[in-house]
Amino acid sequence: MGYDEKQANRIREAFIDASNVTEKAMFGGLCFMVDDKLCICVRNADLLCRVGPDEFENALEKNGASTMTMGSRTMKGYVYVEEDALRNHKDFAYWVDTSLAYNKIAKPAKKRKSK
Repeated sequence: MGYDEKQANRIREAFIDASNVTEKAMFGGLCFMVDDKLCICVRNADLLCRVGPDEFENALEKNGASTMTMGSRTMKGYVYVEEDALRNHKDFAYWVDTSLAYNKIAKPAKKRKSK
């Protein structure tokens, strides 16, 4: 796998005013962490957006959106978005804004103890 550098640069530009943004290789792509919480990942040219459980069903109704599954488990609050559904600036902005809005109230993942 990997990630599309053009799509990653779009995220970087969108996060220009966000504070405490880091990039981390995860989920077979490049994830953008905001305040040490996963916000958006670029995988190939698609996005994985953390929209939260309250926005999850509404987000799935958007063009190009699908659920994130791990094994047989649906990860409620995480949505994959196909590249074709991100070409329009307004659509791209929806996913960025929704992910950043949820990031403000999301709880950080529990830190794993190092062995």
